[in-house]
Amino acid sequence: MNKIDQKDSRIVMGTAVGNALNKTVKVKIERRTAHPVYGKIMTLSVNRLVHDENNVCKKGDKVAISSIRPKSKNKTWQLVEVITNSQDT
Repeated sequence: MNKIDQKDSRIVMGTAVGNALNKTVKVKIERRTAHPVYGKIMTLSVNRLVHDENNVCKKGDKVAISSIRPKSKNKTWQLVEVITNSQDT
């Protein structure tokens, strides 16, 4: 899809949880980390608004996203590629 040519861009994987906005998709990024005191493995998640220029992403898709300079107040990520499509239609 889009080639990322910035050295400082960070690419992460996530799941699309909403695509109601035009050229924007909401992506949930999950990471697993150990609790600093007790050592229990926790799953932490965060939702990000991602710029999707061609509106190709659907709810439930696994996607790769990259950090970019801000496009709007809350959009600082862009869609790199759709890894797997959702089975829902």
